[in-house]
Amino acid sequence: MKPISAYGYRFTGVGSPLTRSEFTIASVQPGEVVVEVAGCGLCHTDLSFVTGQVQPNRMPVILGHEISGIVRAVGEDGPDKLLDRAVIVPAVMPCGECSFCTSGRANVCRSQVFPGNDFDGGFASHVIVPGRFVCPVPDNNSGIPLSTLSVIADAITTPYQSMLKGRLRKGELAVVVGTGGIGTYMVQWAKHTGAVTVALDIDDNKLKNARRMGADHTVNVKGQSESDIKKTVRGLVKDKGLPKHGWKVFETSGTAAGQAAAFALMSFAGVMVVVGFTMDKVNLRLSNVMAFDSEIIGNWACKPEYYADVVREVVEGRINVVDNVEEHPLDSINDVLELAKAHKLERRVVFVP
Repeated sequence: MKPISAYGYRFTGVGSPLTRSEFTIASVQPGEVVVEVAGCGLCHTDLSFVTGQVQPNRMPVILGHEISGIVRAVGEDGPDKLLDRAVIVPAVMPCGECSFCTSGRANVCRSQVFPGNDFDGGFASHVIVPGRFVCPVPDNNSGIPLSTLSVIADAITTPYQSMLKGRLRKGELAVVVGTGGIGTYMVQWAKHTGAVTVALDIDDNKLKNARRMGADHTVNVKGQSESDIKKTVRGLVKDKGLPKHGWKVFETSGTAAGQAAAFALMSFAGVMVVVGFTMDKVNLRLSNVMAFDSEIIGNWACKPEYYADVVREVVEGRINVVDNVEEHPLDSINDVLELAKAHKLERRVVFVP
């Protein structure tokens, strides 16, 4: 292959700005592909690395795992049909061979690799990834920029799998706790399924957007205790004649307060799906799970096999991505990270090389 000149912004440690690094891709290993990055979304996980809440598996590393782009080189025994194709790179790529992968639990494969964590990710002009599970994007993508579609790789696919694991059905009550980057799409998937959707947050602007994205009811729970939140939601259910039991609660805030509120909303035969991540601990009375005959389900990322379905729903306009993304030049990454840490961003950021 012809050598490819590339660059990326490398994370070297907490408190240090990401450093621009030039490199050359001279060869590709069998089964790998080189993707010219069109866009890479900024996820809460990236911020957790930058602030030191979580340690990447590899250091130093180029962060970024919500990647879209065009395949520019294919390694030996790789999928030649992908060459020059637009693709989405799954945020979590399994081995495809282990007992987890062959039993339908590929998203927790113990040999999985995660761009921007296990190897250099998408805050770069090019990235080398395993080619087996990259998802082609249709040529007719309704005019949505390929860069914008990058957020499919986590922000849209993760709540999709969460919805499936929660067994959400038409007519059921879906409560979405937290309406940020993931919660925005959790609301949309719930609405698309035909569930009655209640969105909770502490930010009126986020709740306003949740209503635009299809939430039937929104509640600002700022300053409320778990008990207050439960009373508020129960009152709403009674006033609107909504299902009294069997609630499907999706915790997408990734905060201890959000997780405590979601647990407080557990109902008889209900399901709580933990989607957001925090290192903080929550004090819970687990006997409620027994008494309510309810379930708590965790969800980690999304299996690559679901990506094609999600891409189709997005490009055919049933899931709104354009109105929830703002694009920034990759070279502005350090300035944008400061805005993100100060909670001054209202939309999902996509960095464009």
